[in-house]
Amino acid sequence: MNQPDPDIERTLAQKVQALFPDQESVSRGLADTNALASQVPGAGSEVMSLWADLLRIQVGGSGHEPHPKDARFADPTWKENPVYRTWAQSYLAWVAMNKRVGQRLEDSGFKYAEGVKFAQGILTSALSPTNYFWGNPAAMKRAFETGGKSVVQGAANFVDDMIHNNRMPSMVPKNAFTVGEDLAVTPGAVVTRDEVAELIQYTPVTAKVRAVPTLVIPPPIGRYYFLDLAPGRSFVEYAVSEGLQMFMLSWRNPEKQHAAWNFDTYAARVIEAVEQIKEITGQEKVNVIGFCAGGLIESAALNKLAVEGRDDIGAASFAVMLMDWRGRYPMNAFANEAVLDMARKASARKGIFAAHEMGGAFTWLRPDDLVWNYWVNNYLMGKEPPAFDILAWNADGTRLPAGLHAQFLDLFAHSPMAHKDAASYLDAPFDAKNITVPVFVQGAVTDHLTPWQGTYRTTELVGSDDVTYVLSNAGHIASLVNPPANPKASYFTGSKAGQVAAADWQAGATKQSGSWWTEWVRWSNERSGALINAPKTVGGKGGSQLVPAPGRYVRDDVDAA
Repeated sequence: MNQPDPDIERTLAQKVQALFPDQESVSRGLADTNALASQVPGAGSEVMSLWADLLRIQVGGSGHEPHPKDARFADPTWKENPVYRTWAQSYLAWVAMNKRVGQRLEDSGFKYAEGVKFAQGILTSALSPTNYFWGNPAAMKRAFETGGKSVVQGAANFVDDMIHNNRMPSMVPKNAFTVGEDLAVTPGAVVTRDEVAELIQYTPVTAKVRAVPTLVIPPPIGRYYFLDLAPGRSFVEYAVSEGLQMFMLSWRNPEKQHAAWNFDTYAARVIEAVEQIKEITGQEKVNVIGFCAGGLIESAALNKLAVEGRDDIGAASFAVMLMDWRGRYPMNAFANEAVLDMARKASARKGIFAAHEMGGAFTWLRPDDLVWNYWVNNYLMGKEPPAFDILAWNADGTRLPAGLHAQFLDLFAHSPMAHKDAASYLDAPFDAKNITVPVFVQGAVTDHLTPWQGTYRTTELVGSDDVTYVLSNAGHIASLVNPPANPKASYFTGSKAGQVAAADWQAGATKQSGSWWTEWVRWSNERSGALINAPKTVGGKGGSQLVPAPGRYVRDDVDAA
């Protein structure tokens, strides 16, 4: 096996300083790719193979053709014009070689294979001919058809984004949606508020509701309303319509003075919310569901309650969450100590980890879809990006406090939640086996942030003997915004979750039509007690209602809170 270059960690740190102080670091990092070439087993044969492919292309014998679903090459010019056809085939041959090189690195056990593949993905996406005016027939045609107006508008869009959008292409028109009017409109009220979060209770719409209420714990990375998008696309709206009593934490967007907030801060707020919900509803138990990083905070809270011998939780659900980050996952492109130490020091210095820095890290994992697609649309075509609710949410980012950010990096690098007593939260040594209540875990087939095999690992770590795993279609966020009315929605169910390996579970799973939401509601109903009369008002007998949902924190309206 080839041994890593002694300077490899520094090289990759420069390359993925994309945790991301600025986008120029990406360009600087790509210049170091050649330094890694000597680590590739069989690199010479791959270069010779590429030359052979290029020769075959010149004589019309290439098998490299754009995928039918690759929108970059949809214009007929790429097939009909021999120059453009040769250009496209040559580019695709080069991309294929890069993928083979990346796979060779991974197969050889090279420690930093994911980092190299990440850099390759950025480079190959950036050099697509369609990203440049003379390499994009559709853009040239539009310029001709509009008399050059599309070029002028594209230049104006570019300047605007450089000034107002952190030098990244806009994914959604500004002010296309308003929180509380277009998004996050499920009726309810903020029933408690402290410095860390608001607690929202949603208004029942059924005459009867399940006795045991459910607390939703969204990630502190981003605002909660991806779980309450437009009507018909809202997870919480659907759950309320099915007779579940729903509560939601809406985290405050932290500022520099909150740099010390950490896992203890957020997990303590979850436990406090559980107590408040019990008082409001008069119930002895509360069910919880945590999404992504919210599931990690949920896990810390559950562990604390278990260590104290408390019996407050009826059932626990986790959606697209990883307790164990060990594996060949795309996010591990950032998993070396040099990169993580750089990110740790940056947030400690500023007190927060900014939204655009965090968004940049996630965005560059899918550069074709999340960067260059909008580059072409906004700048080469001179168009406004489409108005899409989930992208509006994505652009409405939040900060992370330095303390919590540092702990997330530790989870990412060392997976302490996968090891008994390797970490402690709220003065309670963490052991996933302490989670003994019924558990529901959801993963997503094409999730690039928390791959489904990693989410399945949670079923093996917890101590519950009542474990259900459901695998949804789509990716990380798309699987969560996946209403039953979506005709493309599907999911897999199976048995023996946590008792068999992920591949064996998948082999025995059955594909179901529709959304995993329906499966979760069915599962929750069975563990949420009897049907009772719906409360006539939110906030309990006293009717404590501070402000209507979606509250103030989701709008960064802190002064009025």
